[in-house]
Amino acid sequence: MNFGLFDYQVVLLNLLYAVIGGSGAIAFMYFGFKVIDHVTRFDTNEQLFKGNTAVGVMVAGMFVGIGVAVGLVIGLGLN
Repeated sequence: MNFGLFDYQVVLLNLLYAVIGGSGAIAFMYFGFKVIDHVTRFDTNEQLFKGNTAVGVMVAGMFVGIGVAVGLVIGLGLN
């Protein structure tokens, strides 16, 4: 169905990709945090609550990296 400027099937498909990709990104970030917490010798949660800036930067970098990777997968899936 093509109503003027938009092809609604394409819009809905892209919305579906974005929802699935967003859910996947959150899941990957959660499991990535759990893996980092398991691999390191210290308790990551405890160090974050203590205000350890180095651990905060490490976790932020991990989240940014996972977000970029998942974003690329979503972007390539839309083409």
